[in-house]
Amino acid sequence: MRVAELRPDERPREKLLAHGPAALTEVELLAVLLRTGRHGEPVLELARRWLDDVGGLVGLARLDIAEILRRRGVGPAKGTVLAAALELGRRLAQAQLAGQPVVDRPELVAQLVERSFGAERVEVFGCLTLDARHRLRRCHELHRGGRTHADVEPSEVFHRAIVDNANAVVLWHTHPSGDPTPSDDDLALTRQLVEAGRLLNVAVLDHVIVGGGSFVSLRQRGQIPSR
Repeated sequence: MRVAELRPDERPREKLLAHGPAALTEVELLAVLLRTGRHGEPVLELARRWLDDVGGLVGLARLDIAEILRRRGVGPAKGTVLAAALELGRRLAQAQLAGQPVVDRPELVAQLVERSFGAERVEVFGCLTLDARHRLRRCHELHRGGRTHADVEPSEVFHRAIVDNANAVVLWHTHPSGDPTPSDDDLALTRQLVEAGRLLNVAVLDHVIVGGGSFVSLRQRGQIPSR
């Protein structure tokens, strides 16, 4: 059904104005961003098909501008609006961590990593550098492209920590397979970096693994040794 055929109180934009964005479904929110459909496919159907094709909101957040513009019925006007909205979401994820004790919010770390690196088809490894109160200083990408972490050197992690004048770090990486369960290599690397951090007096507080819209915190699982 075309939006014009809906009752006024059922139309996405009018519904948003009357009741706020929380009242809209995911399909309706995407339809607001797309504004119009294409020939033979009203905007609500276009939005529904998009979400079905990409695997819902998590899949949508992984699209880069080139992938968005390849979608049928999307030109530069629609594509740039959607890309800007997704980028705002990624920046919001980082802003939500600012000024907060990061170690106590692994779900926010996971959101930041998912929104920033979830579109990658290979593993991406990095760290968050933290101040003395465990608040975010910077998010660093350190390594990408491998299926294991054999190429990650402690010097890469702790060089960034020292440059940022950080007191601690939170490690993170993605599992493009969609399963965030830590591998033996993940656990071995974590132990290696924890020990290196002790020597340098830079604490490794957590290792958050993200995949398939979920995450695992090794600290929550008791797999980060206490200092």
